[in-house]
Amino acid sequence: MNKPSVYIETSVISYYCSKQSQDIIIAGHQQITKDWWLKSLPNLTPFVSDIVIEEISQGNPLQAKQRMESIATFGKLNLSTDIEKLATHYFSKLSIPQKAIADVFHLALAVHHQVDFLVSWNCSHIANAHIVRKVMAINHSLQLCTPVICTPEELREEE
Repeated sequence: MNKPSVYIETSVISYYCSKQSQDIIIAGHQQITKDWWLKSLPNLTPFVSDIVIEEISQGNPLQAKQRMESIATFGKLNLSTDIEKLATHYFSKLSIPQKAIADVFHLALAVHHQVDFLVSWNCSHIANAHIVRKVMAINHSLQLCTPVICTPEELREEE
């Protein structure tokens, strides 16, 4: 039996690789992410995209190198004209600011490539119940399947 597929959005990789935050909420998310990465991710087939690679390549060169190394064995979902059109459609229908346009591309990549899960800590524009509901409605009207969109905490292995 094939492992379920998961598109890992940038925030998850950043939480996995970053130094422990002093902010208690972020620190909790970081620990959950590290546990998920070690315990749950081995039971999934992970994917990223050029957008994720571009985002994690930015910033401190040593930290960027660590982030890149953390995804070295992951598959890559490629962009296409169809994905660009879908992302543009999402952007026109969702209340997402221009500065967060990459987020609609993450959604479009996961939908187009029919991954089982999209995992993210971006609870403003991706793993947000209001956004997910709208994306599901859009996808239904376009006869597209919506992956389960969730945080690493929600995608933990059953105990």
